Formats: sequence, C-alpha cells, structure tokens
Amino acid sequence: MRAGIEILPSLLMAEKTESKKRLLDRLKSHFRLVIMNEETFEETASFKLRPLNVFVTTGVIIILLITITTFIIAFTPLREYIPGYSDVKMKRRVIDLMMKTDSMERALQDRERYIANIRNVVNGDFPDSTEASQKIPAGGTYDTIHKLHKSPADSMLRQQMEMQDRYSLAIEDRATNAHSMSGFFFFPPVKGTITNRFDPVTKHFGIDIVAKANEGIKATLDGTVVISNFTSETGYVIGIQHSNNLFSFYKHNSALLRKVGEYVKAGDVIAIIGNSGELSEGSHLHFELWLNGNPINPQQYVSF
Repeated sequence: MRAGIEILPSLLMAEKTESKKRLLDRLKSHFRLVIMNEETFEETASFKLRPLNVFVTTGVIIILLITITTFIIAFTPLREYIPGYSDVKMKRRVIDLMMKTDSMERALQDRERYIANIRNVVNGDFPDSTEASQKIPAGGTYDTIHKLHKSPADSMLRQQMEMQDRYSLAIEDRATNAHSMSGFFFFPPVKGTITNRFDPVTKHFGIDIVAKANEGIKATLDGTVVISNFTSETGYVIGIQHSNNLFSFYKHNSALLRKVGEYVKAGDVIAIIGNSGELSEGSHLHFELWLNGNPINPQQYVSF
C-alpha cells in the first residue's frame, strides 16, 4: 500500500514533465504559411514559421512600439496635443505674455493721457480760444462778442483781451490745481542756476537751468516716456507722462538715455545736459511742467 502511494507522485511528475516537453515541441514545430490565389489555387507566396518565433517577434514589436511612443511623447511637440499634459515652456510663455499685456495696458493708459495734451506741449501754445470759451458758463461775454460785427480795431482789441484773459485763467488754474498737486514730491531734474524764468506772456513756458557740463538730467516724477527724439529747434527732447494728467518736458539735451515706452522712477537719469537745437544759446536745461494741457511754473513746485 505504501509502495503504491510513493509511485503516484512519480507518475504525476512524469506527466507534467511530458506535458511541458510536448508544449515546447509544439512551439518549436515548423509551420508553413501559404498564400494562394483564390480563383486558380496557385501558390503565390509561402513563409516558414514557428510559434516560438512568432511570439518572440510579436513581443519585440510591441516593446518597440511602446518605446517609440514614449520617446514621441517625451521629446517631441506632439505631447502638447495630449489632454492634461503640461508644458513648462508653454507656461513660461503664457506668464511672459501676461506681463507684457499688463505693461501694454499701462502704456495705453499713459498714451491716452499723452494724446490729450501733447499737441499743446510740442507747439508751446495754450488750448485754442474756442476750447477755452467752452469752459466759460453760458451767457458769458464771449458768446456776445462772437455775435458782433468786428472791425479791424475791434479785432485787435479783442485779441489783446483774450490773451490777457487766457493768462489770467492759467494763473487761476494754477491756484486751483495747487491743492490737487499737494501730494506730489517733485525731484529736481538738475541742480544749477536759473537764468530764465517762467513767462507765459513771451511764450517761455518753462525755466532755463545752467549746470555743470555732462550733468545728468533726472526725472522729476514717476512716469512713462512718451517723447524721446530730436527736433531742429529744441534739440534732443524727452517728455514724460505722469499721473494726474501731469507732463514734464526736458529740452536741449546732448544725449537721451531713455526710449519711448520706458517707465522711469523719480530721480532716474534720463538725459545729459547739452546745447542742442537752434533755440539754445549755451549748455543748459529747459524744463517745463504741463498740467491738463496748461503750462505751470516749475519753481512753485520744485526746489532747484
């Protein structure tokens, strides 16, 4: 009885070994794959195959496909089309574009303020008399004057009176705007001697400051550069648009250090003092301040 029990495991092991051998023999068996013409049954092509080779070849192909797919996803731009895949370069690009957009919005706001008064600043003139008349309440003297028939003498008198009223209005504007500008702390553009003062009657809408040669011209307030060029009359000119519709102008420089669109802080060097332009008679800075399109006396707000 005990001998029979010992023989049974041996038989089971022998059967398992024989089964594995038959499976291995089947994998190594040779088969022929024949391709025939359906109509003539003529043999077109034939291939010798073994199941083991088919399995190995199929496995190698699958591994190659997985490797190639992984390489394409990891090292080519096609990965951007995969939903949820994040690209570091794309994120950086988006952040840069957002920063540029914010800068453009600020530049557009400054440009809108600049367009409103730049013509008056460049030409050195006050707003047109028709615009000034719009500020006067209805029923004022200007409306009745426009309705009268004007002789040459009346026209000359009217022009003189309008010029006087224009400057008196500018003085009143400066007084009313003093409170609105009380929060500004102006940085002196250059330290030197004032040789020519603010005089709107002679259309000298700024002050002339003589300083050392090659002295740096500094921005009087924070703002955006909206003018940085050369004109035959004023030489190298730079203009900065500040908040509260305030504009500063720096003329007759020998060199400009800032470009249009740059944002500067108060005290930043923006130019070098010089003697450029036909209206200049020596090395100096012509400095102007404009508020709401009207010139104001820089000496009332800046300590030189």
